Amino acid sequence: MKIAIIGGGIGGLTTALALRQNGKEFTVYESAAEIKPVGAGIVMANNAMQVFNKLGIRKKIENAGHKISDIKITDAQLNTISSSNLAKYEKQFGVYNVAIHRADLQKILAEEIGILNIQFSKRLLKIEQVNGFKLAFDDNTSINADIVIGADGINSTVRKEVFGIGNIRDTKQRCWRGVTELDWTSKYNHEAFEAWGKGKRFGFVKISDKKVYWFAVINDILIKNEKNITALFKEFHPEIVKIIAETPNDKTIFNDIIDLQPISHWQKGKVCLIGDAAHATTPNMGQGACQAVEDAYVLGKLFGQGKSAEEVFAKYEKLRMGKAHFIVNTSWKIGKIAHFSNSLAIWLRNVLVKAIPKSANEKQMNKVFSIDYKID
Repeated sequence: MKIAIIGGGIGGLTTALALRQNGKEFTVYESAAEIKPVGAGIVMANNAMQVFNKLGIRKKIENAGHKISDIKITDAQLNTISSSNLAKYEKQFGVYNVAIHRADLQKILAEEIGILNIQFSKRLLKIEQVNGFKLAFDDNTSINADIVIGADGINSTVRKEVFGIGNIRDTKQRCWRGVTELDWTSKYNHEAFEAWGKGKRFGFVKISDKKVYWFAVINDILIKNEKNITALFKEFHPEIVKIIAETPNDKTIFNDIIDLQPISHWQKGKVCLIGDAAHATTPNMGQGACQAVEDAYVLGKLFGQGKSAEEVFAKYEKLRMGKAHFIVNTSWKIGKIAHFSNSLAIWLRNVLVKAIPKSANEKQMNKVFSIDYKID
């Protein structure tokens, strides 16, 4: 059976690795011309690292990135509002959260599955059901496949062509992401920060001894005619302003914060959706790519049981949809709460966040980090 994976991002490549580990052959079709060192940082949380451990690449990812053991929510001056120490989960699950450059992670995955299993410059245009599936690409080539896995992102062509569903929601928040080098060898080690201001927030985390990944999110109504990021965040802690000011413009990426309103089905016959194509989320829980990695893990295990593609995809949807939609919905709510612009509302929010019982935080962490799927 010829399996076509559409999309060579983290979700598509991890799916390929999981399939290979479970004895399945595949080809990944990626729209880009090559895997380039572009993009920004990413934090692979405990749940994703558990999967990478099972796939045999945890150490490579840890060595290429920076372990994170504390997550802090602060005010604009880096005064702590909420702090989560991850030592309990590191011990419980045997892995760390790891901050890494997205390109480094993709390179590790691509090398593991073998570059010969990836075809580049293959942007999917159309799918026809002819002797299985006929996939037409924008380079005027086409291929036939028996099984199609859509890992092609929030604007998925597979979803549009096969399912005809998907409402993309705009949060009305805009985001800059960047990576810069700072002489911070002895500062902010193994910590991730998110500073909440008035209708804006700033996060940063080290991805190596001197490299720092950061993101700056702001309600679009506050941007007006000001396009300078440093000016927009001038009231934040001086080190936050320094991070922005010292990042070269060509190392900064601008995006809208959007998600995919939860959809009712991810599979149809021998076609299924994974990752952002199925359940794109806002980044407020740091779980977008991590949920794609969980998709890959579940699919690989199910295919390894010798089930038909139809059985695999139906079971995968049943196992994964509840958690993925919980992430999407919770992340959407967090994004709204984090972007209050009224001073009284901000004060009350901060008081309430500080008062959240440790047990409540631990309950949510366990739910997010657990990958104990009843696959048998």
